[in-house]
Amino acid sequence: MKLHTYHRNSAGERVRIALNLKGVAYEYVSAPTLARGAYLAVNPQGLMPALGVDGRVIAQSTAILEFLEERYPQPSLLPADPLVRAEARAFSQLIACDIHPLNNHRVRVYLQEEMGVGEAQVSRWYRHWIAVGFDALEATLARRPEPWPFCFGDAPGWADLHLVPQLGNARRFDCDLAAYPLLTGVESRCVDLDAFRRGRPEHQPDYPGLR
Repeated sequence: MKLHTYHRNSAGERVRIALNLKGVAYEYVSAPTLARGAYLAVNPQGLMPALGVDGRVIAQSTAILEFLEERYPQPSLLPADPLVRAEARAFSQLIACDIHPLNNHRVRVYLQEEMGVGEAQVSRWYRHWIAVGFDALEATLARRPEPWPFCFGDAPGWADLHLVPQLGNARRFDCDLAAYPLLTGVESRCVDLDAFRRGRPEHQPDYPGLR
């Protein structure tokens, strides 16, 4: 397997954590280091990550995660109970489908370069949508039937691997996370686990200063 990603690509970090949790070996390919146009030949969407498998390419992190769960069902990243499993998926989709797309790099660049929005206003945009999303995520954890140590269980999984990279992104943009003790509490239990530690940006081969 070849994972085309980038050290600061949070969607790619989700996949790296999942691969680590499942113990699946992969080759890391830094997409930005490829020749101009080469990555589009791999993944016409042009977005990261993309997973090369058996001569085929899977784009979009959610599709990749679903593929990994189906091909490597153990250990499962999803709760066994169907209702809790749906809640974990809904939690994760709020991150992957609502928070992240509004705040990703190409959106911020478009706001600045095409819409003439200043850097301070782009930061306000970013922090606004983080707050809207994190308020909902914190409330979701508060209403769980059990105070699990991780998002939806006694072991980290689908929801946690979405949450931790998004919290990392929020810190990069100086978002105030004081109002989210449940989210940051889960994060504190994840960050030192080997699968999460090895997935972090600073542990990737294209991270500045590692070469």
